[in-house]
Amino acid sequence: MQTASTLLVLRKALESLRRDGGTVGLVPTMGALHEGHLTLVRRAREHCDHVVASIFVNPAQFGPNEDLDAYPRQLAEDSAMLEAEGVALLWAPGVEAMYPAGFATSISVKGVSEGLCGAARPGHFDGVATVVAKLFNQIQPDRAFFGEKDFQQLAVIRAMARDLDFARPHVDAILGVPTVREADGLALSSRNRYLSPDQRRAAATLPAAMREAIAAIEAGEPVPATLAATGERLMEAGFERPDYFTLADAASLTPLDALGDAPARLLVAARIGGTRLIDNMAVGAKTG
Repeated sequence: MQTASTLLVLRKALESLRRDGGTVGLVPTMGALHEGHLTLVRRAREHCDHVVASIFVNPAQFGPNEDLDAYPRQLAEDSAMLEAEGVALLWAPGVEAMYPAGFATSISVKGVSEGLCGAARPGHFDGVATVVAKLFNQIQPDRAFFGEKDFQQLAVIRAMARDLDFARPHVDAILGVPTVREADGLALSSRNRYLSPDQRRAAATLPAAMREAIAAIEAGEPVPATLAATGERLMEAGFERPDYFTLADAASLTPLDALGDAPARLLVAARIGGTRLIDNMAVGAKTG
């Protein structure tokens, strides 16, 4: 595996890959890799001839009171994991390579970015869209792979690629990969390591409560009452009041008060012990 930390080295490495022929798949990450990230790499290897991974802790998507400085950085360990998975090229730039002096451009995606995590973390998705647009321009992948755990992020990136006419990757080549979970159902996340043993045990309440809420909604129980009761259960388990616990249209992320014919998604963000966990699950469409 080759590693690039400057644009010049990156471009030369990409030229070499493309001379070999075949398709290039991109797996963008912020490092602190776990099985969820490696699943993205494996999916990329299934679809593409060459896999490029990026590791960049993007300061533009962290708010002033968020954990940028505390975010784990373990480049040597992450590099070894990626190499073992057959990644051809690792793009690991510093902040000065991604945001050089005088950088003054930001991409803002309206609509899908404005509720949910967008409401709780102002400016977050502007930072995400901007850095992903740069990665797409720098690497020009044929396909890109993102985890469905950050479902709103995936929607924002697809909307950006569609609106800005990205050809590499085309919006249809931005592929979502299902969430990887622990044995007790908790979604894998780099932030899970912040949980104490007691908090980690309590955190398993989140996916369990979501599945119970989905079963109730699909059985025809009123959505607002079901969500309110589930939110109370989370707080009894040790979570703070959720930032959001919402049934939404799976395409537009518009909140829903009832399950209709279109696919829906149950999305939640809640803190336990100061650690903010997010999750989402599909909710089946009502059949006649």
